[in-house]
Amino acid sequence: MTDRPHQGEGRRGGAPDDPALLDLVQRRTFRFFWDLAHPASGMTPERVTVGAPPGDLVATGASGFGAMAAVIGAERGWVERGEAARRLLRKLRFLEAAESHHGIFPHWMDGRTGATIAFSPDDDGGDLVETAFLFEGLLCARQYFGGAGEVESALRAAVDRLWARAEWDWHTRGGEDVLYWHWSPSRGFAMNLPIRGWNECLVAYVLAASSPTHPIRPEAYHRGWAGGASFRNGQRYYGIELPLGPAFGGPLCFAHYSFLGLDPRGLRDRYADYAEQNRRHALINFEHCVRNPGGFAGYGADCWGLTSDDTSGGYGELSPTRDLGFIAPNAALGSFPYLPDQAMAALRTFTERLGDRIFTAFGFTSSFSEAAGWFSRDLIGIDQGQILGMIENYRSGLLWRLFMSCPEIRHGLRRLDFEMPEPAGA
Repeated sequence: MTDRPHQGEGRRGGAPDDPALLDLVQRRTFRFFWDLAHPASGMTPERVTVGAPPGDLVATGASGFGAMAAVIGAERGWVERGEAARRLLRKLRFLEAAESHHGIFPHWMDGRTGATIAFSPDDDGGDLVETAFLFEGLLCARQYFGGAGEVESALRAAVDRLWARAEWDWHTRGGEDVLYWHWSPSRGFAMNLPIRGWNECLVAYVLAASSPTHPIRPEAYHRGWAGGASFRNGQRYYGIELPLGPAFGGPLCFAHYSFLGLDPRGLRDRYADYAEQNRRHALINFEHCVRNPGGFAGYGADCWGLTSDDTSGGYGELSPTRDLGFIAPNAALGSFPYLPDQAMAALRTFTERLGDRIFTAFGFTSSFSEAAGWFSRDLIGIDQGQILGMIENYRSGLLWRLFMSCPEIRHGLRRLDFEMPEPAGA
């Protein structure tokens, strides 16, 4: 598999033109999921340091994004469809045998054995949000691999078995009108973290309402998710009115993780038009970096994007209200569907001016700060998923079509009173 731009697709000074550059970035990012997958299970590593081999720690949510990567790779012809299906089936068989907690998987597990690896002392059990990202990818794969052959049939059946096992309603703590993020077999709901919006977790509520076996009541969405103190907004930031979310929108991952599968175009409920919500959120983030109130070196119209990611002091939430001078490439590149011109300008900077420091054979490293002279040497699975998946949605809408074609998802969205376009061909 080559990742060089196509011949004849040149741009100024020999640089690739926009389609060729997007091909290059997607192919390299795909290699993170394909080449660095765990050799025993096919699961995706949480993070990989440049030049170091991946270990046995794998991440559930990133592995869901890895399932999306396999679909994209097969669709674009980077890998043979049958090999992508076989790899996914191996991952699914691993998940069926791995440790889960009421059908909900932990954030981290051992890629050899499937045993839970504690994320923190009280977080040694089911992580509902990571599991939602996993199923977001698995359902896309189920819809894509619809062939009659043995491998694709087995793949779909395995996804359905896992989907049926997941007890989303367990995470309502006995029927409360809200979902809780974590449950531990030894500590129960000790973390006591209700999932209230607006943040990156919308897809968890959609999946929970869509479950064929363990659905939540719609009241959990309206009273729990939509009842959070930072759900409704309506204020203006840099002259842009923001319907939902915290001040200035929060990290840009809010507009990416759930919307790898959920198609925001025409998606509305009583609270927001989600295409407009995400566009405005991204535009506020862009405007903040252009205006650069912190005076950080490198910020501008061609270098922007604040989200939860690495800093020189560790991983943390970054946004206009917590701007420490660190840009995460996935923030701008995951926003291609919302701000394509601004995202392309950032991509040029990330590959041309900064490429030798942040653009690797497996995609972009997690973040950088020109102000601090610091450039991450780590690649993070969920970051890579946002870049690969959202660029694909911008280019072809592939993941959006697949996820929104799931009959259970459409039923769940209707249960929550969403409006959405009819699927193509309906």
